[in-house]
Amino acid sequence: MQYIRKNLQPKQQQLLNAIGDLIREKRLKLNKGIQLFSYEYDISNSSIALLEKGKRDVQVTTLWKLANAFGMSFSEFAREVESRLPEGFKLIDD
Repeated sequence: MQYIRKNLQPKQQQLLNAIGDLIREKRLKLNKGIQLFSYEYDISNSSIALLEKGKRDVQVTTLWKLANAFGMSFSEFAREVESRLPEGFKLIDD
């Protein structure tokens, strides 16, 4: 059973959207549909679809696998996500 986030705080949703947009852009740059991509990298196609829509929180291991699939290190992937967020973005307010 998939875990779909429903009542997210706006900042959490903003982060998930940034991650999802990056995943979609990188996958399309590889010219691969969700079905083929999921098969090649052993990630369920429903997980990829939900991640790309910002409807599923992602596990670190899945992010790591995705980063590697895109020819990136985990830290490069994280920096790319961070660059898509407002400057000084934090999930927890001080």
